[in-house]
Amino acid sequence: MLDYEFMRAAFLAGTIVAVVAGAVGYFLVLRNLAFAGHALSHVGFAGATGAVLIGVAPLWGLVVFTAGAGVAMGILGDRVRGRDVAVGIILSLALGLGVLFLHFYTSYATQATALLFGNVLGVSMDGVWSLLGLAVVSLAALAVISRPLLFATIDPELAEARGVSLRLVSVLFLLVVALAVAEATQVVGILLVFALMVGPAAAAQRLSGRFRVALALSVLFALAQTWLGIALAYETDWPPSFWITFLSFVTYAASVAATHSWRQHRVALAAD
Repeated sequence: MLDYEFMRAAFLAGTIVAVVAGAVGYFLVLRNLAFAGHALSHVGFAGATGAVLIGVAPLWGLVVFTAGAGVAMGILGDRVRGRDVAVGIILSLALGLGVLFLHFYTSYATQATALLFGNVLGVSMDGVWSLLGLAVVSLAALAVISRPLLFATIDPELAEARGVSLRLVSVLFLLVVALAVAEATQVVGILLVFALMVGPAAAAQRLSGRFRVALALSVLFALAQTWLGIALAYETDWPPSFWITFLSFVTYAASVAATHSWRQHRVALAAD
């Protein structure tokens, strides 16, 4: 399988995206902002289709639109939470703009499908280098803000009292999320980005409450799902996005079953 250059590029791209998605997704789930990540992916669709309309690579349209939306959400802060109707309407508008842009560029239909559902097997080596550059920026930024971000997430009142700017942390984090979403879209697509950004992190947090352990598990789960998904796509000729999202579901379901079994075991021991 690795004799083919497109497969090598797929594994490299998948590895880069999985590491970023696993790391950023951990904080995304911890801060209860999973829906925000999903929202950013939809906004990115309008950016990607608009970029193609003016002759720019879709990835950069994704980055610009998701980054702008991420900064806006960060400035709004807690006011974004609980406003599902307003956010949902904005998502619909973003998808509508994407459809409008496609109307003016009808020959882009095949690439639009790849944007919506992902096509990691179509990533070129030039695309891999672009993803690597975005990954370095995303992970470096996350490393810089990780301590105040974790502090602001666990105890926002105390963090603010200690001089941590909650709004600044929120803006910077959602900017990192925007970059991660733009990258994840290259692997699983806009409609399925939720699986790679949230699934591994949610499973990891169910299995461990320790920061470093859960973060490592989130990255490992994302890597395993991506690698195995690409390999299964090669063997079955089914879409890699399907396999990655299916494995994400299986991993989360297994974590739920494992924690439920462990709780029952503890209750039985306590009863004895």
